[in-house]
Amino acid sequence: MKALVKSAAEVGLWAEDRPLPQIGPEDVLIRVKKTGICGTDIHIWNWDEWAARTVPVGLVTGHEFAGEIVEKGALVQGLEIGQRCSGEGHLIGKLSRQSRAGRFHLDPATRGIGVNEPGAFAEYLRLPAFNVVPLPDAIDDDIGAILDPLGNAVHTALSFDLVGEDVLITGAGPIGIMAAAVARHVGARHVVITDVNPARLELAAQVADVTPVNVAKEDLREVQSRLKMAQGFDIGMEMSGNQQALDQMIDSLVMGGKIAMLGIPPGKSPVDWSRIVFKAITIKGVYGREIFETWYKMIAMLENGLDVRRVITHRFKAADFVQGFEVMRSGLSGKVVLDWT
Repeated sequence: MKALVKSAAEVGLWAEDRPLPQIGPEDVLIRVKKTGICGTDIHIWNWDEWAARTVPVGLVTGHEFAGEIVEKGALVQGLEIGQRCSGEGHLIGKLSRQSRAGRFHLDPATRGIGVNEPGAFAEYLRLPAFNVVPLPDAIDDDIGAILDPLGNAVHTALSFDLVGEDVLITGAGPIGIMAAAVARHVGARHVVITDVNPARLELAAQVADVTPVNVAKEDLREVQSRLKMAQGFDIGMEMSGNQQALDQMIDSLVMGGKIAMLGIPPGKSPVDWSRIVFKAITIKGVYGREIFETWYKMIAMLENGLDVRRVITHRFKAADFVQGFEVMRSGLSGKVVLDWT
């Protein structure tokens, strides 16, 4: 089969022929149709410090996908050959307290497809049946291929009650934009999304009913005044990994405000904890998706009016993956989808 492989400890990925994955009794074999390029994949392409210490050379990469089941193990129940699916890319252990309590997303033994284990940038993927998420007819393969990052957005957005609340999102990348769409869908009053990238802010306005703010040119306090938010924002979602954005969010929250953090700052960052304490701010770190509650909720929302289709801005054949990665690395795109059919 054709696959994209991290064949060398340097910048790039390489197309190679690899053997068809062999499945076990509790696995399925999935014929991959569409894959999304993720920020994690960009780290692997760039071979930065995180990738160099995490990803084994020779690994088939990629973890955002949609496809169909073409083979299943002898012990697999509830899934059928020909069934369309996506899947949870976090492969959990079974021995930890978290896993045994059903809090699968907190299992410390978790390994990721396309990061630690062979991934989805390939014509075929082996996946434990436990991780398979069947796709209803209402969700096509393009959307199925971006359910992983949409799940990150949903997990972040639903960390706190949003109904009637004023929400600040820092970072207008694809996940931040999708989180803004989710916030509006579930009943937030005002959703403001900030960035310094005009293209991303323009995309945010196309995808969701939000107020985009370029903080390099516009004062966030003036935006609050214009929207008649006398005390500030109730909920913050930090998606940028930028220290200045987090500082601005803390300044902009009401007393007792709440922050869900998905963005990862580069290295250590200075934090003025006294501001957090004196404003009684709650901060929740968000990693991946709640397995499988997030999947249930986002599929239900997609079936009932949540529309994030316009966050996909580019589509390429898998053979043109280099162009796809160039577009994604430019910082001017939304989600990029590769077609393996």
